Amino acid sequence: MTQDTKPIEALSEAEAKAELDRLAAEIARHDEAYHRKDAPIVSDAEYDAFKRRNLAIEERFPHLRLADSPSLKVGAPVAEGFGKITHKVAMLSLENAFSDEDARDFVNRVKRFLNLTPFDELALTAEPKIDGLSLSLRYENGTLVSAATRGDGATGENVTANARTISDIPHQLAGEDVPEVIEVRGEVYMTKADFMALNARQAAAGKQTYVNPRNTAAGSLRQLDPKITAERPLRFFAYAWGEVLPSLPYPTQSEMVAAFARWGFAVNPLMARVTSAEALIAHYRLIEAERAGLPYDIDGVVYKVDDLGLQRRLGFVSRSPRWAIAHKFPAEKASTLLTAIDIQVGRTGALTPVARLEPVTVGGVVVTNATLHNAEEIERLGVRIGDTVQIQRAGDVIPQVLGVVSSPEDAVAFAFPSICPCDLKTPVIREETAGGVEGVVRRCSGEFACPFQRKEHLKHFVSRKAFDIDGLGEKQIEFFYEDKTLPINQPADIFTLKMRDEANGLQRLKNRDGYGDTSAQKLFDAIEAKREVALERLIFSLGIRHVGEQTAKTLARAYGDWTTLHAAALAIADGDSAAVEEMDALDDIGPAVVEAIGRFFGEDHNIAMVDNLVSQLTVLDAEKPAQDSPVAGLTVVFTGSLEKMTRDEAKAMAERLGAKVAGSVSKKTDILVAGPGAGSKLTKAQGLGVRTMDEDGWFELVG
Repeated sequence: MTQDTKPIEALSEAEAKAELDRLAAEIARHDEAYHRKDAPIVSDAEYDAFKRRNLAIEERFPHLRLADSPSLKVGAPVAEGFGKITHKVAMLSLENAFSDEDARDFVNRVKRFLNLTPFDELALTAEPKIDGLSLSLRYENGTLVSAATRGDGATGENVTANARTISDIPHQLAGEDVPEVIEVRGEVYMTKADFMALNARQAAAGKQTYVNPRNTAAGSLRQLDPKITAERPLRFFAYAWGEVLPSLPYPTQSEMVAAFARWGFAVNPLMARVTSAEALIAHYRLIEAERAGLPYDIDGVVYKVDDLGLQRRLGFVSRSPRWAIAHKFPAEKASTLLTAIDIQVGRTGALTPVARLEPVTVGGVVVTNATLHNAEEIERLGVRIGDTVQIQRAGDVIPQVLGVVSSPEDAVAFAFPSICPCDLKTPVIREETAGGVEGVVRRCSGEFACPFQRKEHLKHFVSRKAFDIDGLGEKQIEFFYEDKTLPINQPADIFTLKMRDEANGLQRLKNRDGYGDTSAQKLFDAIEAKREVALERLIFSLGIRHVGEQTAKTLARAYGDWTTLHAAALAIADGDSAAVEEMDALDDIGPAVVEAIGRFFGEDHNIAMVDNLVSQLTVLDAEKPAQDSPVAGLTVVFTGSLEKMTRDEAKAMAERLGAKVAGSVSKKTDILVAGPGAGSKLTKAQGLGVRTMDEDGWFELVG
């Protein structure tokens, strides 16, 4: 049994911490693919399973919740190339229901919160969950002034010019009851017929065809050139709102949606108002039965409390409203022939087997491949090349194989490679989890030197939270990576680009298609501006497995400067137990992170790559905390139930006072602050002679 399938109640604390790190990285990768690239790589069901497991582990181990936990996030950051709009009212996500019982539980929870009896009537609305891209439209005095995507829930992309090209979006609202200011929210989508017609035109012109209506609609709205958006047949359903001034004109959800229709918006005709859980489920069944014949894709039904006063009383839990839930449809299925299994290598070096299929239509989408996840999944399913398999599509993404329908005698078993298919022919490794269990994911050990990983590593290097170089995004990395005259094969090449360009004569960048004197100079200036970099950005930019943004900040704070951190990383790679213990004791750092850093800096090509890069940079030391407090320079561990402050507040206070906060007790621990329920950490600290105190003692010490 692997850690990612181990029952949550059986996880140790160390295993839970490693699992939360893994899930955070996995969910962030899928958020990036879905929200920013409009190219999801797992099904909705798989993504929901990741989120549910993450939340369940956090509920069992609340003190292990990451500061940037996926349970606290909505969507993904704004993509490069767009202006930003801050939502006056956050655009949140909905919790999901997957069964009739989940729907009944939702209604019962709402009634309990409102002190209603099970027999009290509660009005709710039920409407199709459109599979599109969320959009917020701001109107002032009835005039459309801006349009923004969801983004990360707090800040979205400014797509005003693109939204104005959509015929379903009125530029001016009609009606005497229109508020002075209102943000109308809804979903941008493309009908199935329009999608198929667009693909027919693309194919006739010899151009690339698209995968499904949802991704095509999202990509069309998020074009930097509004002319391209105008050429795409986009539609819009209105169903919600953000800021409204001076006040909402109507007291219920259903009346507000009816007002949208009067003001000129398209609203969904299948929306209904009901007064019981059974009526909700009956309407869900009605919509599910009509799903295949609807002109647009839906993936569930959204339930909302109708009374807006009750919505305000119910409020929110985490990043979702208590008064709404999305009842998702089960996945759609079909059978087809498995013709081949190919191996794909991702940025982290993970080898993913992909089933190549005889084309089959599932829910209106032609499917030609499906994920097989890993070698264990192939073995569990018992699939062989030549089998007829059952597949399911949930969320209009790459489907998954469910099992074998029939297997001919000449079907061929698949041998998972032990050597990466990259040019390096490096061994494929399997990492161990924090609990010492061998993981299911196989990875190429070539890291940055592996050509399959290198391009993706470079894209990560220039991403917003890493070096964030204006004019050097994913598309430009693709261009320079393939370019023979001015190639970028490693990060240092970015900072030698101008020098190499000046030696190129007629082949200089300013003479290339897409560039000129001004744009080439802007790129060189943008690169020059990034030669001075914060330590945590440099750490994050290297793309070391398990080292995300928060972990990079923790390492930067703990080691202070690049020279010290670099020396510690090399020592870990050499097997220095003291260096391993010191890093492992840091809060938010676990064995998986330490092992990944040791592996990264244990490869000669990675060491050379980093040395070449740093030689081009000025790396700023981490901001120094207070030096004159009673705990400055000391290592502090908090354990037990803190009563006067949250654990996050305690950590922030200690770091502000110059202390180093660790997650576990070691010989280097100076102070253990123990609240009620302190267990093994207190026992270990006492055994090591570590100074211990309660919260009152801590406050007395720090003044």
